[in-house]
Amino acid sequence: MTILQIEAVRKTYPGVVALDHVDLTLEPGKIHILAGENGAGKSTLIKVLTGLVAPDEGRVLIEDGDALADRTLFTKVAYVPQELSLFGSMTVAENMFMPFDRSGFGHLTVSRRAMEKAAADLIQRFGIHAKPSHLVNRISVPDQQLLQIARAACREEFRVLILDEPTSSLTANETEHLFRIIRRLRDDGCAIVFVSHKMEEIFELGDTVTVLRNGRSVGTYPMRGMTEGHLIQLMSGSSVSLEEKFQPRFAISENDTILSAKQISGPGFTDASFTLHRGEILGFAGLVGAGRSELMQTIFGYHRATSGQCFLDGEEIPRGRTDRAVAMGMVYLSEERKHHGIFPLLSVRENISLSVLDRMKRGGVISSRRENDVVAETIRQFDVRTSSAAKKIVHLSGGNQQKAIIGRAMARRPRVLIFDEPTKGIDIGTKFQIYRIMQQLAEEGVGIILVSSEMTELQRCASRIITMYSGRITGSFDQATTDVNTLVGAIIGAPETRHVA
Repeated sequence: MTILQIEAVRKTYPGVVALDHVDLTLEPGKIHILAGENGAGKSTLIKVLTGLVAPDEGRVLIEDGDALADRTLFTKVAYVPQELSLFGSMTVAENMFMPFDRSGFGHLTVSRRAMEKAAADLIQRFGIHAKPSHLVNRISVPDQQLLQIARAACREEFRVLILDEPTSSLTANETEHLFRIIRRLRDDGCAIVFVSHKMEEIFELGDTVTVLRNGRSVGTYPMRGMTEGHLIQLMSGSSVSLEEKFQPRFAISENDTILSAKQISGPGFTDASFTLHRGEILGFAGLVGAGRSELMQTIFGYHRATSGQCFLDGEEIPRGRTDRAVAMGMVYLSEERKHHGIFPLLSVRENISLSVLDRMKRGGVISSRRENDVVAETIRQFDVRTSSAAKKIVHLSGGNQQKAIIGRAMARRPRVLIFDEPTKGIDIGTKFQIYRIMQQLAEEGVGIILVSSEMTELQRCASRIITMYSGRITGSFDQATTDVNTLVGAIIGAPETRHVA
């Protein structure tokens, strides 16, 4: 039996073939993995499956009905996007059941009591740490992610659930809880489409996998018997060495300190001290909420430190002054790429050149020739795949947006570069490209801080790893001589593992 089927779907945008005669079949009671590199066509395919985009050619059949002719059939498809799409000033219950008339809680008036009672049941079922009356902007990001999934799953009419990178903001325990929910929905006869770039998740959950490459379907395969190496080869068209390391290939002098923090305290962390050496990739590990991002944002000046000092090449960085931090040679790349990284309505050219416009002025007028030269060199150097520099950056894949942001940062020739979850939502091939960029920058003498929730990422790239738990630094470890269990112990606060090198 087939719940949803697409046949020979083709979708083009100016200068780009996003989908080229793609076929897909979804069966009830199966978890179907959708795999491919950034830019392979996954996002466009999801938009077709949900009815957000109409294909130029092909058919979309839902329970044997023509969904392009009868668009009410798309109500059977529930979609949870990667980015949060909630109303922060409304309650958990209100977000869960909007629109109210479709949820059965009234048309002209809403029975708040009935709505909150129903929400309480779903909150318990999905393990959300909140009450129905809590405002969404007051609950944690992981709980917001679980709320999005609960909102999609509470619709009685849905038969297909599409989850796009649903674990990007979840801890390991929350991820395991979510997987139990997904398996329960599968066992109830739902067809699940699961999109993830995390190999361990793909192999743990998947029944079948469809691989897209350059807008075309490479094929659909059973997960049983599939290997990680084979899947990567299908996605990229080339093999990737999964054991490759990306630490700087020279000895780092402990006497050559470029950045030092001394007993810094701020929102979400206390009494943090560490040093970063020139040409070093320094990893920061910890659970969601450990205070890693808050520490980096405070050092950069997004937040004002309540105590302590931070020095760049021996000069103190003023508290709460991002402009001074940038002028002194520091750049911070936020994990919230879409909200804090790109300017979505501007072109690739404008996004890249924005940080160095002051260097392109002649007599108060920006030199278009110099701007175009800088942008073209950045696109080439960082392999930003775009049909044109004039293309709006929002239309690029997540990986290419990230490479453009890195290129923009490097155009300022920074001395210290802070990467906060730089590969979040990015395919493994592009991840390795970003790792190589980090390695090259470190070898050129840039001090790099890598904040990551992926232990394998830290082990591949960092020569030293600092762990945080509950707002405090719990240890500093030489990556080459420290096992994973010790690192995990430090990030969950096990006292016997605490050590500062």
